[in-house]
Amino acid sequence: MYYDLSYLIFMLPAILLSLWAQFKVKSAYNKYSQISNSRGMTGEDAARAVLMAHGITNVRIEHIAGTMTDHFSPTENIIRLSDGVHKQTSIAAVCIAAHEAGHAVQHAEGYLPNKIRSGVIPVANITSKLSMPLIIAGFLLSDTLVWVGIIAYSLAVLVYLVTLPVEFDASKRALATIKSSGLLSEGEYKGAKSVLTAAAMTYVASALTALVQFLRLLLIASGRRRRS
Repeated sequence: MYYDLSYLIFMLPAILLSLWAQFKVKSAYNKYSQISNSRGMTGEDAARAVLMAHGITNVRIEHIAGTMTDHFSPTENIIRLSDGVHKQTSIAAVCIAAHEAGHAVQHAEGYLPNKIRSGVIPVANITSKLSMPLIIAGFLLSDTLVWVGIIAYSLAVLVYLVTLPVEFDASKRALATIKSSGLLSEGEYKGAKSVLTAAAMTYVASALTALVQFLRLLLIASGRRRRS
């Protein structure tokens, strides 16, 4: 089921898109993480500027160790910025920090896709781990288990799909503030847009991979039902 030629052919478009997206994001990040912005603004400064532009004053900004570990924690109301972002002045640092601040703005404003995603994730984290064991057991024991596993996997697919508008919107908010507040020059803005666009494509690739896998499982389960 997982390593046969038909599986590879079925998944090939998603695999190629994933590889291309990873290449693009690494290429854009490596390029713009080496170029400092003309204002000498750090990632922390950029995140705070986005928050202030939206009147948000109750979100803390902290440093977190690692590479690309940047994230916003809605339960703690904290933006955590990595080694390469927090105190760095690169164009990449500014746009990544602004993007994470965009998530904080979404949370503060009650952005609906973000609320849906946050509500589904706890359940999806459990069902996604159970889905494949259920499907495999179902192939051996009962078609009912197969369908239960597919339903469980569908929640993980939903998370991937609803993540797309959340991530695109956070980048849109970040870039809008960068431009309106003049955080970067026109040329630097184009670099920031390149980084965030490339990063967004990785989410598109992940969503496509999950969706194609889901459709394949549906086809396999439907085929078994017709033969039974």
